Amino acid sequence: MIDYDYLIAKYKNLGVSDKDLPTREMIKNDEEIKGIREAGRINTLVLDEVAKHIKAGMSTEDINEIVDKKTRELGGIPAPLNYEGFPKSVCTSINDAVCHGIPSKNDILKNGDIINVDCTTIYNGYYGDASRMFLIGNVDSEAKRLVDVTKEALDLCIKELKPYSRLRDIGYIIEKYCKKNGFSVVHEIGGHGVGKDFHEDPFVFHYGKKGTGMVLFPGMIFTIEPMVNEFSREVFLDSSNDWTIYTDDGGLSAQFEYTILITEDGIEILSR
Repeated sequence: MIDYDYLIAKYKNLGVSDKDLPTREMIKNDEEIKGIREAGRINTLVLDEVAKHIKAGMSTEDINEIVDKKTRELGGIPAPLNYEGFPKSVCTSINDAVCHGIPSKNDILKNGDIINVDCTTIYNGYYGDASRMFLIGNVDSEAKRLVDVTKEALDLCIKELKPYSRLRDIGYIIEKYCKKNGFSVVHEIGGHGVGKDFHEDPFVFHYGKKGTGMVLFPGMIFTIEPMVNEFSREVFLDSSNDWTIYTDDGGLSAQFEYTILITEDGIEILSR
């Protein structure tokens, strides 16, 4: 384990402000890391199960049933179910839905659709969180490129991120790559600390200035989950359910999410 007090004193002596230093609560101990790692493993297995079955003609409620059943078979609890009133066990966001899509028997996957399946699992009191994009049937080249670039941006970020990097380096890397490829990054929604609860500090921006923000200490666990839009980054909340967020212009949106651990010598992906 890191010497938290030593690191705090070191960075304060370097002139780093309190707001740019993690609190002790953000640093997970060995037992907590072990538990969160196992929750992440279970969560990944649930998404693997979705990958085996997802296809055109099935409803998003079918996906919800797969997630709920597999999660419970593995000894977990689907974290989204009844979280702040959310009515289902998973989020399913199709095409121009950016995030928090609510599964429904009426939403049928069609050839050419892209869909994000966002899954969070509670296992022995710890949380694992990740999401994946799925291409349904024959997807047009630009939609596929959007999905590919979104994953490439996340993977590039993971490759370049190091312990003692700054939090806003994450957003700098992601947005720079996405803009280079002609896409925009949603600013209003970000990643978050996770592990002992569903949503913890810090908030993880997917845009920002390099070399700014919180210093990333070993033992921090959080999600990185960029939402990347085909056209404008502007979004709106669906007032009919107060959950689902859509692109303002009707363009497509893609998202991938990993739960990551900052280690002494790099990054460990706990769920993907």
